[in-house]
Amino acid sequence: MTLPELYTALLGGGLVLLASIAAARIAHRAGLPSLLLFLAIGVLAGEDVLGVEFDDAQLAQSLGIAALAVILVEGGLTTTWADVRRLLAPAGVLATAGVAVSTVVTATGAHLLLGMDWSLALLLGAIVSSTDAAAVFAVLRSLPLPQKVTGLLEAESGFNDAPTVILVLVFSTAAADLPHPVFIAGNVVYQLVVGGVLGLVLGWLGVVALRRIALPSTGLYPLATAGFGIIAFAAAGAANASGIIAAYLSGLVLGNSRLPHRAATRSFAEGAGWLAQIGLFVMLGLLVTPSELPAAILPALGVGLVLLLVARPASVLVCLLPFRIPWREQVFVSWAGLRGAVPIVLATFPIVAGVPGARDLLNIVFVLVVLFTLLQGPTLPAAARWLGLTRPGALREVQVETAPLDVLDADLLTVTVPEGSRLAGVAVFELRLPPPTVLTLIVRDGTTLAPRRETVLRAGDELLLITTPATREATERRLRAVGRRGRLAHWFGEHGTLEPTGRDSAA
Repeated sequence: MTLPELYTALLGGGLVLLASIAAARIAHRAGLPSLLLFLAIGVLAGEDVLGVEFDDAQLAQSLGIAALAVILVEGGLTTTWADVRRLLAPAGVLATAGVAVSTVVTATGAHLLLGMDWSLALLLGAIVSSTDAAAVFAVLRSLPLPQKVTGLLEAESGFNDAPTVILVLVFSTAAADLPHPVFIAGNVVYQLVVGGVLGLVLGWLGVVALRRIALPSTGLYPLATAGFGIIAFAAAGAANASGIIAAYLSGLVLGNSRLPHRAATRSFAEGAGWLAQIGLFVMLGLLVTPSELPAAILPALGVGLVLLLVARPASVLVCLLPFRIPWREQVFVSWAGLRGAVPIVLATFPIVAGVPGARDLLNIVFVLVVLFTLLQGPTLPAAARWLGLTRPGALREVQVETAPLDVLDADLLTVTVPEGSRLAGVAVFELRLPPPTVLTLIVRDGTTLAPRRETVLRAGDELLLITTPATREATERRLRAVGRRGRLAHWFGEHGTLEPTGRDSAA
């Protein structure tokens, strides 16, 4: 690639990225999952509209799986263990037995309605059996729903990608000769168990390492955290196990441990997740040929209605019946089973494997995802109200969040009082820090103190101060001045400049 071609590619990529970010804002205001507009941007940039040619299913599959790994690591890092812990059993059953029920019922509908042979019908059923967390929570995040409902949907969406990928791989590589159900079950168990163990172990190793290793820059901690998740994904894949479940579980372990710079890590993970989603959906929009999509509308409607009205309700009823979950919540969970990136990525697997009719499957899956996201997404708030799960004007739970200091336009300063410094012996009120700077915490001999005006500083104290960018320099100068000349520093003409004054430069 020549330099002019590189600049053109970077310019186009930057414009697509900014357009996708603007589309995410529009989708949020409209109450729609962002994936729809990301897909639309990819379609518009494609060969039938703006002329960008992209027809490499193998590359799309590889990049898609890599993007899913990043998205699932981010999902694990931002999932609160306390919210999903008590829902592991029903979510696990939905993510395994529910996927199996949904696959069989949807395949039966495709076989009877579209005349597909059983191997292709089972492949289609497996492809569309996975729900998408990003699509669901883009709509639900503003609804005051019961925590167990949102927690169940989140846990199911995090876990059900792995068995779905396994089924699609099995059916894609054995489309002409379906394997025995015992073989399929054994393969699923092996991949889930080995992938889960590797995810948990590598997540734990990441926690141990990040707690003990002092990195030279704050920005390296988010990179190292995400790196352990990617390593878990790759290690599981190298062992022929599920990298998807390994990535999610490693992120879950890392995200729920006491690690340095958790707020920065969370922000980095969310940004990486958004970038992966944008790249993934735009790429998938490029992959399809718009002129081929009209022929897929009727098959997609037929299969989608079977999935929405029969397969999904049947899987929810069978899987959640033993857990005595109220029927209203079961109905909502059934309706909220949105499809997103995973089915479209999985539709590339049979294309790469050379399965006859695979290109038609991709078009059907693409149209199905778009049409039923448009149907289900905007109706979820009304469905929640109709089922009595939320009410207009209902009070929401108090949300406690960790806010990065840059969001608050603030700086956190840490100061250690060294031996010989004249900060020792000075009371907090005598520091006379420029407002709005405040001394928020003192760490003394391994214990924390909430300082009062009369608290006297000692040598060895570690001070935590909150200030603003506008007053940070003045705060640093005042601390240096007091450290050099004591509480009456200004009377002695000491103003804390970086250059020694000649009187006493000891800080």
